[in-house]
Amino acid sequence: MKILIALTYYSPYISGLTIYAERIARAWADRGHDVTVLTSHHDSSLPKEETLDSVRVIRAPILMRISKGAVMPAFWAKAAQLAKEADVVNIHLPQFDAGWVALQARRHHKFTVLTYHCDLQMPAGLINQVANKAVLWMNDLAGKKCDAIVAYTEDYAAYSFFLPRFADKVHIIQPPVELPQVSAEEVKAFQLLHNPEGKNPVIGMACRFAADKGVEILLDALPRILEAFPDACVHFAGPYDNVLGERAYYERLKPRLDEQISDGHWRFLGSLSPIDMAKFYQSIDLLTMPSLNRTDAFGLVQIEAMMNGKPSVASNLPGIRVPVNRHEMGRIAAIGDAADLAEKIIAVLSEKQDYSEKKDPIKAFYAPDSVAEAYEDLFRQYGIN
Repeated sequence: MKILIALTYYSPYISGLTIYAERIARAWADRGHDVTVLTSHHDSSLPKEETLDSVRVIRAPILMRISKGAVMPAFWAKAAQLAKEADVVNIHLPQFDAGWVALQARRHHKFTVLTYHCDLQMPAGLINQVANKAVLWMNDLAGKKCDAIVAYTEDYAAYSFFLPRFADKVHIIQPPVELPQVSAEEVKAFQLLHNPEGKNPVIGMACRFAADKGVEILLDALPRILEAFPDACVHFAGPYDNVLGERAYYERLKPRLDEQISDGHWRFLGSLSPIDMAKFYQSIDLLTMPSLNRTDAFGLVQIEAMMNGKPSVASNLPGIRVPVNRHEMGRIAAIGDAADLAEKIIAVLSEKQDYSEKKDPIKAFYAPDSVAEAYEDLFRQYGIN
């Protein structure tokens, strides 16, 4: 089967959406499908076309950027060609180009499935709001023209701005999550590198440094956490000082971050490879996800942490609260409430509960091969083999 995956950004750009797309693309390729990814040439150092893990990746040049979005006439031209050649077109939303790709797939009578990652909620400002409306309009067009839509959870599907309008097309498939195996020696070396002072406990946060992630909520919560655990330290894994569209947010928080770094209670680890992420999860005591809005719909990092036996303290947002509730590993904190976040983190750290027995069932449930098979079952429901 020929599968075309269309999305604005792809690896090595890091976000939950791109990680999902990379995992499902690789899983489909491993299952014998001919997989092509059409994306933007967001980094000029990357080749315009290459094969990664048996997946053909085509990167269209960006004519201009509007906020975090990209205007790519070449993407539209290539989408028209590739949609004609494909058996299945998989479009990842939110995406400005989604409506055009869906129209091309419909034109050539190709089965089209949207993977819906989250609602779009861009920052204030005239340009951002115009871009926001344009993307929402194109997403809505894609919703009308597609055959099926995949969402992560029923919880998010019920509260989303987008999904209830197309409820008859929505199917729930868990996201693909995997991490490489690492040895105890590798974890120890990672700890010596990033935590030579032996700070304890270690609170993990894994994401892009972005306003919707709630970094300032954790900063506000940290003084209370330090009252209970004076030697605690936050380890932040992910890009932080040059994130597209987030520079002003980082600069606003930088003085407070520098103070915590100087006092030994905050450490930026930067973007980590999958192997180092596996070491990271084994080096923390819990993960926190204090997200502020529905631009996060699940939090793949929560599952990655849980696969390593580490609980999560997450915001009480649709979808985000599902991993904690489903797997009973951690606590749910009120949205944007630093005091409640602090108390929930303190409670989980104080429990020191062993979750080892949950690791293998969680790994099996989210295995990319199982997720790829679930998509194939969906294709078969619509007569696509």
